Amino acid sequence: QKSIRVCGVLARLSLLLAVLYFFICSLGLLEDSFKLLGGRAAGEAFRNSALLSNPVACLMIGVLATVLVQSSSTATSIVVAMVASQVLPLQNTIPIVMGTNVGTSITSTLVSLAQAGDREEFRRAFSGATVHDMFNWCAVLVLLPLEIATGYLYHLTGALVRLMNLKGENVKVELLTTLTKPFTELIVQINRDVITDIAMAPDVTQESSVLRRWCEIVMTQFSVQVTRYRPLVVYCSNVARDSPFYSSCTQRGEANFIGSDQETKQLFIGWNETEFVNKTLRRNRCGNLFAQTDLGDKTAGIILLILALIIILASLFGVVKILNSMLKGPVAKAIQKTVNADLPGKWAYFTGYLAMLVGCGLTIVIQSSSVFTSTLTPLVGVGVVSVERMYPMTLGSNLGTTVTGLLAALSTRGGQLDQAMQIALVHLFFNVSGVLLFFPVPITRFPIDLAKTLGKVTAKYRWFAGVYLAGMFLILPVLVFALSMAGWPWLLGLGGLMLVIFLTATIINVLQVKKPQWLPWKLRSWDFLPRFLHSLTPYDHMLSCACVKDKCQKSPSRTEQGDAKSQNRNSEEMTDLLSATAKPNGDPFPQNKDFECV
Repeated sequence: QKSIRVCGVLARLSLLLAVLYFFICSLGLLEDSFKLLGGRAAGEAFRNSALLSNPVACLMIGVLATVLVQSSSTATSIVVAMVASQVLPLQNTIPIVMGTNVGTSITSTLVSLAQAGDREEFRRAFSGATVHDMFNWCAVLVLLPLEIATGYLYHLTGALVRLMNLKGENVKVELLTTLTKPFTELIVQINRDVITDIAMAPDVTQESSVLRRWCEIVMTQFSVQVTRYRPLVVYCSNVARDSPFYSSCTQRGEANFIGSDQETKQLFIGWNETEFVNKTLRRNRCGNLFAQTDLGDKTAGIILLILALIIILASLFGVVKILNSMLKGPVAKAIQKTVNADLPGKWAYFTGYLAMLVGCGLTIVIQSSSVFTSTLTPLVGVGVVSVERMYPMTLGSNLGTTVTGLLAALSTRGGQLDQAMQIALVHLFFNVSGVLLFFPVPITRFPIDLAKTLGKVTAKYRWFAGVYLAGMFLILPVLVFALSMAGWPWLLGLGGLMLVIFLTATIINVLQVKKPQWLPWKLRSWDFLPRFLHSLTPYDHMLSCACVKDKCQKSPSRTEQGDAKSQNRNSEEMTDLLSATAKPNGDPFPQNKDFECV
């Protein structure tokens, strides 16, 4: 029986590795689908140099471009090419690099949606995924104004590059890609250079396809004899009889004469030369599935996106089921204690740094922070890894992906080497600065509390996950981008007003939970506001009834009970949305007792 159990464990581990392989491949397909759908738009976003003179607009372009192509390395490569071609000053690219850091965190948040079927798993998974978002946004909110005011990243990295004796080396590290490429290239291949070409020279590549169809083009070169002509003005009065132009001068014809005195004549002198012409003999289609079709980029992108999501959902379902079957009873407790335990004694403080080192090392190996955090998200959902442990591992992953950028910069040739290295160093020191701000002192690790709060809200109102994704990665960047393009007065006026309102509400809400006695009696609760301004319950009621029933009505007795209780309690939903600290011993999934569907 012991041997049977061992064989069973080995079989589950093998199956788990196989499912994880397809999960990682599906993330690559998801990235390619976004390139097909949004690659051109991302390239066009970098085209307008007037937009790129505004640092806030640059930040939002970085976020949107990375969301569209699902790859911070692609967005960064466009930036490097534009800087090397002197289309864009290097200092303007720093906010774009910050934006790519934010945009790349959407992948793990999308992956967490696969565990929405179980509220408790979804709460943990969404918290673990959004801890990456919260850290990146917090770092941007602090470091972007600092960079605009001082330019410390630009000057620091510039000084380091000048101290280096940079020589281009052919450094190319492909570990995980080597394993996944055989599968993904059977389905689709992408012309990654087309996106950069659109940003650099849009008129040249309007007909180019992001989808690669032709992998081998057989051409031949042959020579042809062509006759060239050039005009020549001859003064016929000075032409001798033995001159080759004499016969032409003696021929009468108004069309050949210039001037009324007919003493000059325009001749066309011809000569033969050899010209080499390239001719395509044969074009061989690539071996991938989409290359055999004539689908456009958009259509192929939609189909590939659906296929990638199906594989992701199936893979995550398999991962969760296998982990749940393996992690039961004492085994689960032992693994959780091992993974989430602190170092003994006085070394406990350095546990987070050890986890950060693990995250950094694994990201360097697999060369993708998105893949690492997306793989870690379901483990947080099933309870193997805690959010507190995922936070330093995510920070380490952010640092690890910059090492990949440094290696890529070293492989750059020619005049792009210095610019590529400086941009890679900007990415590195931006993440290092963020770690120094939000990790060494435990009280500054509030991205963890923000992520946990989001997890509770989305577990209670699962539709809020879609609102969060659309708001944080699409609506907010577009809105801020529009305000920044309208001018600094609009951005500082409306944007500053919204920021002040948000910060004020957050501070009041934290005081309501922690120190209510510090507040006036009226501000100890949000109940003086209309309910739809401080609670998601009315929206949840409306959506639930719209999906399930045709009619909704209030339950009088329950409403009266709710109104009586609301006079002496804080608004729970405002706490969920704005507070970084949850109420102790509270029910994370309270039932809505104010309304019922009939």
